[in-house]
Amino acid sequence: MKISLLCSSADHPVNPWLKAWQEKHAATHAIELVRRVADLDSGDLLFLISCSELVPAEVRQRFRHTLVLHASDLPHGRGWSPHIWELLAGAEHLTLSLLEAEDRVDSGRIWKKLQFPIPRTALWDEINARLFAAEIELLDYALQSPLPSAPQAQDESLGSSYYPRRSPEDSRLDPERSLAEQFNLLRVCDPARFPAFFDWHGQRYKLTLEKMSDDSADTQD
Repeated sequence: MKISLLCSSADHPVNPWLKAWQEKHAATHAIELVRRVADLDSGDLLFLISCSELVPAEVRQRFRHTLVLHASDLPHGRGWSPHIWELLAGAEHLTLSLLEAEDRVDSGRIWKKLQFPIPRTALWDEINARLFAAEIELLDYALQSPLPSAPQAQDESLGSSYYPRRSPEDSRLDPERSLAEQFNLLRVCDPARFPAFFDWHGQRYKLTLEKMSDDSADTQD
């Protein structure tokens, strides 16, 4: 099959996972990784993964299926960075949905959902690893032809919700509050793309959180 992966940012941490998946299937499928809708040609499958552009119907029609990977239990959590907002609200598991792209964002029929746990101690890179592994699993699932199973329309009677686009300001810490109160925010902050920060005495500080092993916690005289 001819497959296109559309991921808007070359700096997104999912890219090494996508490139590894591309190499894994290179012998049996023609797979391209593109950054812009304007760079898309046509093919069998188009996957939208961390894609910040809307893909119009005339582009989607060039592909047999255009599918989105979205990290929420749709119709709940449409919109931007759903797994971040879920974890900030205290979630201890995430749901990843594979769905058909439509004009209305995150409203298409569902092909499959995966649910997986996120430990309360997991930091941003560990969260990403679990999420990206689930995304790769759903990419493999979608390679089954012609259609893995009958897609299911989203149950709008359950009610839908929308998350806003994440901005750097959403990584702001309050120095007057405890670390315990803000731990969920601190642990989801990507130190390169969305670093945690706080302002104090007219100066801005970046805060990075890393785990220490038991051995590294020991000191030697």
